[in-house]
Amino acid sequence: MGMAIPSSLKHEHGELLAELDAATKTAGNAAEAAREVARLLRPHFKKEEELALPPLGLLETLAQGAMPEDADAAAALAGRFNVELSTMLGEHRAISAAVQRLYDAASQELRPDLGRFARQLMLHARMEEEIYYPAAIVIGEYLVLKKGRR
Repeated sequence: MGMAIPSSLKHEHGELLAELDAATKTAGNAAEAAREVARLLRPHFKKEEELALPPLGLLETLAQGAMPEDADAAAALAGRFNVELSTMLGEHRAISAAVQRLYDAASQELRPDLGRFARQLMLHARMEEEIYYPAAIVIGEYLVLKKGRR
């Protein structure tokens, strides 16, 4: 299996963007806040899909004890991601502030659907910070160590 973004993560990004697009087409302050979230989130997701998420596609292969064919490329990509990590965490802070504004506007406009969506975005960011980002870095380090033992 090659280094491809796990389909579940790719699907989740697509679903979040589709729901965000729908929120931008409504009226009021919540829609304005959703447009700001979209402005920040789209390039961030693109960067994640280029750097952070592809190494995660190797987890199944690694868990089976196999060495992926594209181990060198995966280790290099994870290394590039590690260099970009502080920037991406800064982007998360900006996105989180925008999502909080979306949540506040949704609450004021009595839009529980948008409030739930804002909380979903917040949880997604936490999962990335607590699980996906560290896993991508560990995968890269593991591949470097494993290759060094050969």
